[in-house]
Amino acid sequence: MSKNPNKRTKPARRDEPMNGAMKFFLAGCVAELYLLLIRRFYVNADSDLQRITWYDSYLWVLVGVGAAVLVAGVVCAFLWRGNPKFRIGCLVIGAGFYISAVAGLVRWNMSFMTLLMVVVPVVMLLGILWSLYDRECALSLTILGVTLIALWVCRRALSSVVVGLYVKIAAIIYLALLVILLVQVARKKLDKLLPAKADPLPVYVACGLSLAAMVIVLFSSTAAYYVMWALAIIVFGLAVSYTVKQL
Repeated sequence: MSKNPNKRTKPARRDEPMNGAMKFFLAGCVAELYLLLIRRFYVNADSDLQRITWYDSYLWVLVGVGAAVLVAGVVCAFLWRGNPKFRIGCLVIGAGFYISAVAGLVRWNMSFMTLLMVVVPVVMLLGILWSLYDRECALSLTILGVTLIALWVCRRALSSVVVGLYVKIAAIIYLALLVILLVQVARKKLDKLLPAKADPLPVYVACGLSLAAMVIVLFSSTAAYYVMWALAIIVFGLAVSYTVKQL
């Protein structure tokens, strides 16, 4: 009989991915709630006076609070370097930067609110994805997800006289990054991102589909709608397949 029968055992390593996913989920919910509060009381204010008050004072206060939290995180990270608490300092830095950056961006231009409302859930889902799935699955789905966002941007802005050229340049840069990623994976230079034992085939397929989709859209922005739907169906099928595989 053991000396300490009531002693708690350490959680199994298989529980760590779920714990990481829950942390990303909770952080995403808090971040989205922060956006909803600013949207409710500033963007969708009940009166012009309320919006002016937020513009002149409250948003500046949030920028200051975020900056103070960021500085505190930097100090803690510096003091805790080489200590397990160092991660806490990094999290505080991220929280402070987020609070300050969101308030500053929305005060500068309210249209950033729509973009932020989409970016936060996407980042949360990617964090959950990287916590639960194998690296090759997470990387391939991340590539396809980023490509879907790029296709959406191209469809809306590629024909624009004002920003069309910049969107096209960004799309070409994204194509170059995909090619570089393919080369690095083929040469097995991404050990930290993709372990040597991982199957690179899903990454090759994701990069190939993304390259084909982006080239089609660059030549015909009207085709972006159909390419997006086709790629979305592929992403859904891969996600279901990977989920069944993980069970």
